[in-house]
Amino acid sequence: MTKVPTAAIAAAGLIGGYGVARFTGRRPAGGAVLAVAGAGAAYQWRRSAGTGAAAALTGLYLTAFGGSHPLAKRIGAWPSVLAVTGVVAAASVLTERRLGR
Repeated sequence: MTKVPTAAIAAAGLIGGYGVARFTGRRPAGGAVLAVAGAGAAYQWRRSAGTGAAAALTGLYLTAFGGSHPLAKRIGAWPSVLAVTGVVAAASVLTERRLGR
């Protein structure tokens, strides 16, 4: 079975969570997508890069979610979500390449 890249899981959580909340009008549903993907990413980050890296990347994931809100007021909602997703995905790839087991 092929492993889904952790960066893709995190990106799916951030983009998918926002998309679900926006298009269904149900913020808790978007939050559920964000939480499930975040938990899956955290699990894979821990396995591939260790507990410390997983904690840092999970913190970045949550900070990106929170930071996308004020950023959206300046550049728009979708651009904000895409920008923070890019940061999280890049950090994930770089961390796993550097610390990968």
